[in-house]
Amino acid sequence: MTPTLPVPLALARQKLHGFRTFVRKAWTLSLPYFASEHKWRARGLLAAIVALNLASVYMLVLLNDWNRLFYDALQNKDAAVFWRELGRFTYLAFGFILIAVYRFYLTQLLEIRWRAWMTGHYLERWLSNQAFYRLELARYTQAPSGLEGQPGAPQNAPDNPDQRIQEDLNLFTTYTVSLSMGLLNSVVTLVSFVGILWSLSGAFEFTLGGTAYNIPGFMVWMALLYCVVGSVATHYIGRPQIRLNFLQQRYEADFRHHLVRVREFSEAIALDKGEAVERAHLQTRFSTVLGNYLLLIKKQKTLVGFTNFFGQAATVFPFIVSAPRFFSGAIQLGELMQIASAFGRVQDSLSWFVDNYSTLAAWRATTDRLTSFEEQVSAHTQAGQARALVNAGEPAAGMPAGAARQSVQTEDLSLSLPGGQVLLAGLALRAGPGDSVLLKGPSGSGKSTLFRALAGIWPFASGRAMLPADTMFIPQRPYFPDGSLRDALAYPQAPEHYSDAALQQALSDALLPQLCSRLDDSDAWSQKLSGGEQQRLAIARVLLKKPQWIFADEATSALDEAAEQALYEKLLALTGSGGALVSIAHRPAVAAFHARRWLLEKAPAGAPALYQLRSP
Repeated sequence: MTPTLPVPLALARQKLHGFRTFVRKAWTLSLPYFASEHKWRARGLLAAIVALNLASVYMLVLLNDWNRLFYDALQNKDAAVFWRELGRFTYLAFGFILIAVYRFYLTQLLEIRWRAWMTGHYLERWLSNQAFYRLELARYTQAPSGLEGQPGAPQNAPDNPDQRIQEDLNLFTTYTVSLSMGLLNSVVTLVSFVGILWSLSGAFEFTLGGTAYNIPGFMVWMALLYCVVGSVATHYIGRPQIRLNFLQQRYEADFRHHLVRVREFSEAIALDKGEAVERAHLQTRFSTVLGNYLLLIKKQKTLVGFTNFFGQAATVFPFIVSAPRFFSGAIQLGELMQIASAFGRVQDSLSWFVDNYSTLAAWRATTDRLTSFEEQVSAHTQAGQARALVNAGEPAAGMPAGAARQSVQTEDLSLSLPGGQVLLAGLALRAGPGDSVLLKGPSGSGKSTLFRALAGIWPFASGRAMLPADTMFIPQRPYFPDGSLRDALAYPQAPEHYSDAALQQALSDALLPQLCSRLDDSDAWSQKLSGGEQQRLAIARVLLKKPQWIFADEATSALDEAAEQALYEKLLALTGSGGALVSIAHRPAVAAFHARRWLLEKAPAGAPALYQLRSP
């Protein structure tokens, strides 16, 4: 039988384990930059900052000794020593200021370079293998029953990855550098001044029960006791701030995210006259922000009150303890001031935890958020890599060599919904050169999901799906980056790859001649253009790049029949005899451009999937 630990000891071990886990997480986040391609520059900056911190402590030791000589000169009315020490103070102060300025500058330089590297690192990982898409999808879904832990199964997806990259990385680098250098400074200061305080404080003698006791270095022990009591009290007073800081960052990001959505969908909201609803939603989110913040500042108020009391009491404490020796003539004013200065330095060093508790709480919350983001990005990146291998694999059994590059083929392809229901099962599809295929079915039957699986981005899929390399997908709602029109048209390639004549020809062919003279105009094209213009611009992008294999997901749903017919004729001409056009559409006019049909229909009761494919 395993012995049971006492509750206090078990709790202490649990907290120690949690602390070690947190330190390991912080170390894991911090180490990559100092082992990266910029490691020598990073390590050099860090070494310089450490050296400047040590130099600043040395200057404090010199100033502490200056205190004794200067105040002794005042007490002894020694003008010569007074003016000499005042002159010495000038160059000591100049040296201290010079060290402080360059310590600040190099610290800020390290922080911004570290942030720049981490931002680039996380952007690369977030945008690789569709991790950004999988993370966003996982925010609104749960892992299907029995699929937890499998590639593509979302698990506690982090909220607001934009905030993690933009704000949390900035806070993490700032807090990590400032706290680590502050801790180093405190440790070195403690080591430098504890000996001074020990030698100056003398022994404390008292009699208790007829026995005489002598405590050497009494001021050192008093400083230690004073700070231990303060640190323990600070921890228990400020501990709730860790969770409140975590939640505050999350609620602020949620509020900001909804503001961005209102701006993004401003036209739709205005047409629906949804201002009152959006105002209510924003007020609800801001009320959550405000409520949590009020709780946070209440906790901070208590902590600030205690830390200020702690700091003010520390100012007079060494004078109270040393006053009897001063009034008895055992020490002079200069020595008293030196004791007070040394006690202040020792007390400040030992009070590092007390003084930085709020910052530590915010740092821990930020580190926890980044750690969860790191874990999820890694999981979804690995899932994306695994899925990419499925889609880019060798031809399935029975397929001729090279077939995967000359046709669209699937083998035993099954698609599931995020909730776990099987949408389509055992699909075996093929479209060869010269084909034109119309994919039809009722809403919710999985038409767009099938396109996502063919593109290799749907995480809840199994089996094989292979496409030719020269393939483009046209979504119903295309994306255009903010910027120049030529950037939007050439996306995701650089516009320099295409001549102005080619760009203008693509716009004209897509029935957008009015935009031919606006290639260098910058705008938010997703909001500036109407729905039909956006779909025509997406088709212009295809006409510009001239792929042979095209997948169109209701790509002309916002167009009139004449424009739809003209553009489909161009798409069919583009694919020619060496490629194929596969479309999702509901209009009969579009069906006329397709020779084959893939029909999705409701599966009978007891079937392994919700829908089945019928290919007449």
